[in-house]
Amino acid sequence: MNGISVAIITRSDELPPQAAAGPFFHGAALFRALEADPRQRPYMAVARGGGRVVAHMLVALRRRGSLLPPCLFAQGRIYGEGCYAPGCDREELFGLMLRAVVGRLRRRLCLYVEFSDQSAKMFGYGRLRSCGFFPVHWMEIHNSLHSRHPALRLTAPMRALLSRARRAGLEGRPASADADYDEFLSMARGHARLRLGRFVPGGRFFRQLRDAGCCRLFVVTAAGGRTVGGSLCVYSGADCHLWYLASRPGLHMRRAAAVAVWTAAADAYARGCAHVRFMDVGLPFRRNRLRDFILGFGGKPVGTYRWFCCTIGWVNRILSWIYRE
Repeated sequence: MNGISVAIITRSDELPPQAAAGPFFHGAALFRALEADPRQRPYMAVARGGGRVVAHMLVALRRRGSLLPPCLFAQGRIYGEGCYAPGCDREELFGLMLRAVVGRLRRRLCLYVEFSDQSAKMFGYGRLRSCGFFPVHWMEIHNSLHSRHPALRLTAPMRALLSRARRAGLEGRPASADADYDEFLSMARGHARLRLGRFVPGGRFFRQLRDAGCCRLFVVTAAGGRTVGGSLCVYSGADCHLWYLASRPGLHMRRAAAVAVWTAAADAYARGCAHVRFMDVGLPFRRNRLRDFILGFGGKPVGTYRWFCCTIGWVNRILSWIYRE
């Protein structure tokens, strides 16, 4: 595209004013939270043309560790295609920003880049392919809140599960202290150890989002006040995004997870949100316990793509062949 230049910004004091007005996943609040987390680093691709900002897209670089080689590596993560000025060629600008970001991440020794949550399943298909990305079929679920109360959408088994949880003394509430975040994130990391690709940021990251009014944690307590589960949500536009869900192993594990989701959904309805979006349901296997559990709250399953690009060329070619359509 003629006359368009793309710059990569890594400091919050250099962000354009448009970033403050953007949606959560490409806005200034998330950028500053990434900047404050020692295990993450923000990269904002900003496209300018005609003397103004016409698009911007935020990417998080995560430093991670694993039990299998490579034991230490970095991962790039993009949620959605970014923000665009009215009347622009969105796909063309997306391709320019994506190419600039992937080039920068390669120089930062990033092992792979993951892109998800595009507004339409086929958005940017050709641009992603040209940058070396390959698609993996994925499952997403969202619950509508704008037409009926979430209680009216519960399936009979889920209503029975929530009833048993109440009789067992489980209660959900908004978190009130930093210690609640630390305890919940410890549980979430325990869940993440069993799931490939799952990353849980530190407490400072989420407390920064909480202070910016973008994040809310709901904890589930048993008799005696012991925390047995929780759900962590972020808010973007009219939607509530349930980012992390965790519960302690044991008798109340499934019940605590149900109360955690229900507390978040009821709060989102009270806040006037249009949807609750579950951010990581997983691959569309015929049997998916997490998907079946979440569908008990009356949500709608949607098949979509999640895109990946490994910066090691021969590995990326093998993975592209394995996941060919």
